[in-house]
Amino acid sequence: MIPHPPEELRRIYRARFGHNAEYRLAVWGILIARCFGRYLRPDSSVLDLGCGYGEFINQVSCATRYAMDLNPEAAQRVVPGVKCLLQDCSSTWPLADNTLDLAFTCNFFEHLPDKAALGRTLDEVYRCLKPTGRLIAMGPNIKYVPGAYWDFWDHYVPLTELSLGEALENRGFHLEKSIPRFLPYTMATGPRYPLAMLKVYLGLPLLWRFAGKQFLVIAAKR
Repeated sequence: MIPHPPEELRRIYRARFGHNAEYRLAVWGILIARCFGRYLRPDSSVLDLGCGYGEFINQVSCATRYAMDLNPEAAQRVVPGVKCLLQDCSSTWPLADNTLDLAFTCNFFEHLPDKAALGRTLDEVYRCLKPTGRLIAMGPNIKYVPGAYWDFWDHYVPLTELSLGEALENRGFHLEKSIPRFLPYTMATGPRYPLAMLKVYLGLPLLWRFAGKQFLVIAAKR
């Protein structure tokens, strides 16, 4: 079951993110350069799962790029060269087995209607990843945002780094990294931190213990 039809998703995300698109793009440029670029190669095949406006996939350099979302506006937001898959992620993906080097997702799993849908999605991730391919997942950690988590109309599945890690291990993934506190909670309603401050923050993991409210989980297909 899809909890929100595509046109409702378009309205939700225009209202939530339309005002800070340039800032989000700049933030993601820094995150790719400082954190996630090491997992990408020029010949990589990468899927951005729940791609939103394409802030991640539009800025990575690799041979094959996919973006998946139900919001019809995603197709207009991704740049040429990115293949946009407008579909329910818990249904079968139009990709062959062992296709992807990396599946990346940020602030998306909590939007799925239930854990059954999340489980089917993780099964598709596993099927489509190449052996030793990786899933990188970020999301709000319910341990640190217990009340604020529910301030968003389209949040359904509360997760921690441990619950997601258990789901991944049960599906044959090997956990490489599990960080309970990584980034601050949200760029939708939170302050716009200066970009120089973000660079300092990323370089000082001690600060994550105080400001981080999102988990970072990295898992490899066995």
